Amino acid sequence: MGRFILRLVINALALWLTTLLLGGHVAVVPFAPGDTLASVLTFLLVALIFGIVNGVIGNFVRIVAFPLYLLTLGLLALVVNGLLLLLVAWISSLFGFGLRVESFWWGVLGAVVLGLLSWLIGVLLRPLMGRRETR
Repeated sequence: MGRFILRLVINALALWLTTLLLGGHVAVVPFAPGDTLASVLTFLLVALIFGIVNGVIGNFVRIVAFPLYLLTLGLLALVVNGLLLLLVAWISSLFGFGLRVESFWWGVLGAVVLGLLSWLIGVLLRPLMGRRETR
């Protein structure tokens, strides 16, 4: 359970940094603007939605589209990740707050930046996650 919460915090932090880097094109709208706690909870909620969408729908799409991944040498992953980010934006907009993505290409760029930042933060926090390197 602790690893799940740490992974959720890593994704929320990566999402926050992504919104800072892409300034306005990919943004998170909190459910109570101006409230810091509401902003943090909104980032955590959007990270949870992203994790569920990526874990369920993302894995299904990657399995079904595996031949296309091979054919495009993995470039299809950029499109799929951008579409998944747009799906998260749509799902969170149903609640009246959450992720906002300006267009498909900003979604693709946002997914790339989010993935890189999540990976980098995960590498930096690996000792906290309790993973041991295998030799």
